[in-house]
Amino acid sequence: MSTETEPAAAEQTRRPPSEDPHFIASVVGAAGDHDAPLLRRLLAGLDTPDLADVIEHVPLETALTIARLIGRELPVELLADLSWERREQVLPELPPEFVGKALGELDTDDAAAVAADIDEKQLGQVLAAADEDTRLAVEEALSFEEETAGRLMQREYVAAPEGDRVGDVIDRMRADSAELPDEFFEIYVVDAAMRPIGAVRVSSLIRSRRETPLLDIMRSPLILIRPEMDQEEVAQTFQKYHMASAPVVDEAGRLTGMVTVDDIVDVISEESEEDLLRLAGVSEAAQTDSVLRSVRARAPWLLVNLGTAVIASWVISRFEGSIDQLVALAVLMPIVASMGGNAGTQALAVAVRAIAARDLTEGNAGRYVVRETMTAVSNGFIFALVLAAVVAIWFQNGLLAWAIALAILINFACAGLAGILVPLTLRRLGADPAVSSSVFVTFVTDIVGFLAFLGLATLILLS
Repeated sequence: MSTETEPAAAEQTRRPPSEDPHFIASVVGAAGDHDAPLLRRLLAGLDTPDLADVIEHVPLETALTIARLIGRELPVELLADLSWERREQVLPELPPEFVGKALGELDTDDAAAVAADIDEKQLGQVLAAADEDTRLAVEEALSFEEETAGRLMQREYVAAPEGDRVGDVIDRMRADSAELPDEFFEIYVVDAAMRPIGAVRVSSLIRSRRETPLLDIMRSPLILIRPEMDQEEVAQTFQKYHMASAPVVDEAGRLTGMVTVDDIVDVISEESEEDLLRLAGVSEAAQTDSVLRSVRARAPWLLVNLGTAVIASWVISRFEGSIDQLVALAVLMPIVASMGGNAGTQALAVAVRAIAARDLTEGNAGRYVVRETMTAVSNGFIFALVLAAVVAIWFQNGLLAWAIALAILINFACAGLAGILVPLTLRRLGADPAVSSSVFVTFVTDIVGFLAFLGLATLILLS
């Protein structure tokens, strides 16, 4: 038995082809030589996700060459597994009739995702080559806004009349197995008007006797999804209720499709990555992004940051005389601003995450403000004492130690307040708190830190 399982274990732990530099070099070389037979041999046998990974990691010209030479022979699921950036680049190299046929073989949610990345001119040719059902499904999906449930919705689902028994459903699914979705977790029980009234998990169906009425084993009420719902809200609903799938209904409450957890996993990943990048003031940096595109995305926030830095420098210039008289102020003032900035970033990260998860609402905002402020003040006391001791020993100056201790305490308190109030204020004004909060929080902690330390030192030491 061990000899049979060892190869399987080795296969599971093997290095992904996209991380093998020799394999990637071979693919790039074969594409450069326009050697279609060698490309077929190299890529044959790769799982579709591994194949998509390889096409993501090779240079753009190599990916385009692969599409031109052997694109028709690659699995159609590859189009759904590629990132939208690489898919957008590769699709023009594939014949419209091939892409149209491929859309018909994909689940409707994947077909809609692929169609959304096709150039408008080419899309007309692609849909003309697709069958009528595929064309109608794609056109309906594209009628909804991006990042909504309508784009995620899979139009294939399994429904059963409320009067059915377990045996009726099983027999019907076996008879029409070619029409079943590739993956489904529930059978939706509908009334005569196609309105879902409950759902039966596939596991419950299999465990039940054939004569059992569906009404006896279905769960209700259902969480219903509207196609206009934002995908982030859908993902939060899935997380809250631990759902594997959810029915999508139209304005009249009729069942039109379903959203499944595999799509929700992608949404959660995308939204988390987006919020993380926005917190740093940058946009998504794909492998295919050019330097110019990256510069355009990041430069505006650096410009805002420059403006806040200039204001902070102006504040420092107001205390030029004090700094000339006591050089230690120039040595120590970055510590006050830096520690305040870090304390503010900690509170900001908690606030942005809570807002994104909808844990932070107007009803409990006061509790968050008090908690983060008191946390920052408590940390401020600790580090004020530590830094005061360091300064007293370093500079042999008790008054300077006293001044920096008070400045640290004041800056930490303001940092905690800013970290929670800035994103709340931005959200109230309709702005995305993840995009610009860090710039304003840093501005507050810099200004307060310099003002508090230089001002207190001037009053205590030089007045």
